[in-house]
Amino acid sequence: MDIRPLGPAIGAEILGIDAAQEIDLGDRQRLRKAWAESGLLLLREQTMDEAGLVRFSRNFGELEMPPASAERSYGDGGARRPEIWIISNVVMDGKPIGSLGYGEAEWHTDMSYITAPPTASVLYSVEIPPTGGDTFFASMTKAYAALPEDLTRAVAGRTAKHDSSYTSAGELRRGSKEITDPREAPGASHPIVRIHPETGAPALFLGRRRNGYIDGLSLEESERLLDRLWAHCTDPRFAYRHQWRVGDVLVWDNRQVIHRRDAFDPNTRRIMLRTQIRGEAPLAARAA
Repeated sequence: MDIRPLGPAIGAEILGIDAAQEIDLGDRQRLRKAWAESGLLLLREQTMDEAGLVRFSRNFGELEMPPASAERSYGDGGARRPEIWIISNVVMDGKPIGSLGYGEAEWHTDMSYITAPPTASVLYSVEIPPTGGDTFFASMTKAYAALPEDLTRAVAGRTAKHDSSYTSAGELRRGSKEITDPREAPGASHPIVRIHPETGAPALFLGRRRNGYIDGLSLEESERLLDRLWAHCTDPRFAYRHQWRVGDVLVWDNRQVIHRRDAFDPNTRRIMLRTQIRGEAPLAARAA
């Protein structure tokens, strides 16, 4: 197995591994170390069935089921493994075969609105459009390390609410009502600065901008501070842009990485298979 940096800010490319096969203990340990240290892994030219994707994903921890709203079947209509979540814009017999469609997905952390957000997400490309649909990743560890001193002081010891009513594609979730005041949004509150349990490094943890709210501040103060934080952490110097190929596998660490997706032509097809790793409640950094 060979490990090469993806970019100056985030990520590592893994070569010499067949993700569909069992990975020996030594390589598994190196894989997990590279994932924790870089935040994002890329494996290209992989060929996996559902069982292979599930087996590979388990190298990073215990799998959990996708959200109740996630689609889990496509093609011939047969049931897929329950751990698989289909991300797709394809419609068959008048019914979407997957979730999140073809539009832009805003910067976010996967399912940060629950008490114990997933530790990792694994995404495998089955079909991709000729253009568009690129995914961007940003290191919240690097972003925290580069925070101006006044912002570091402003977020120390604070928590923020993570709204659960909307998806990253801006769609209102089934059973949710429209939110006009972020202070009333449903969802978990988490420390704005969390400690990575494996590396000990502090990282920003913001979830997503929509309906975000910093606990204990006035709405106006919260909005101003969140605007500054988001403008900072989405700076291109902390980011990597991934242009997909069929057979790509990406594994990202939700404890230290945010991501977003470009829109693409709705008349083209995109099918991705996703799994996620069960997480734990974020560990707060000690306030200075």
